[in-house]
Amino acid sequence: MTGPMVRRATREDLPAIVALLVDDPLGATRESAGGADGELTAYVTAFEAIDADPAHALVVLDDGGEVVGTLQLTLLPGLSRGGALRAQIEAVRVASSRRGQGLGEQLFQWAIDEARRRGAVLVQLTTDASRGDAHRFYERLGFVPSHVGMKRTL
Repeated sequence: MTGPMVRRATREDLPAIVALLVDDPLGATRESAGGADGELTAYVTAFEAIDADPAHALVVLDDGGEVVGTLQLTLLPGLSRGGALRAQIEAVRVASSRRGQGLGEQLFQWAIDEARRRGAVLVQLTTDASRGDAHRFYERLGFVPSHVGMKRTL
């Protein structure tokens, strides 16, 4: 018997991915699972842009047909560090009912391996300052809080 497997997300996964985004204290205030008819138009548009760009990989953690986790990996070419390719990990979510089972670590191991395979020399992420448990998790995986991130809403 095999366990959960990381695979590329499909359009059909969008309702489950959005549900993971909403199933989060911060996501609950900024995401929407759609109206009564499950309208996901903005998410579909974003998914299509991500899916069409080879610099992005939106993946899900699939456990027997159930989406139990997700993340987005983005490759960023840059001039610093001698023209190094960086990998950015975004939108990491594991179903609240499945946390503490090693699924987040499985997602991150996939992302780190994929970033290395594609030639990245650095994997980075940002995390909301209020997410103390996430900070401890990332540090356990070897991430170092080396920078201060800033954002401006447009």
